[in-house]
Amino acid sequence: MKIVKVTYTTKAEYVEQNQENIKTVMNDLQKLNNQGINYNSCLSADGKTFTHTAFLKSVEDEQVLLTLPSFKVFQEQLRESGLESPPKQELLTLVGSSQNMFN
Repeated sequence: MKIVKVTYTTKAEYVEQNQENIKTVMNDLQKLNNQGINYNSCLSADGKTFTHTAFLKSVEDEQVLLTLPSFKVFQEQLRESGLESPPKQELLTLVGSSQNMFN
């Protein structure tokens, strides 16, 4: 399993578009119903800092996410938006979970 956390801050005028792009990615992932991908995105109290967390069962599952057309559009538009704070990526190790993510 691979767990990746990415945090970045958008400009205020890009927040709404970023949220729409994220919703599109999430809708596409829900349609795929890939049990090896648990992907979440949250918005901080400042209203412009986003945190994404991806729990990926395998390298193949990671590739499904990375090659998803809506995910590519999301990443491209995010890069072009002129961020206040660039993405910071962390690799995490799961200590415990209230659910079995990958049955």
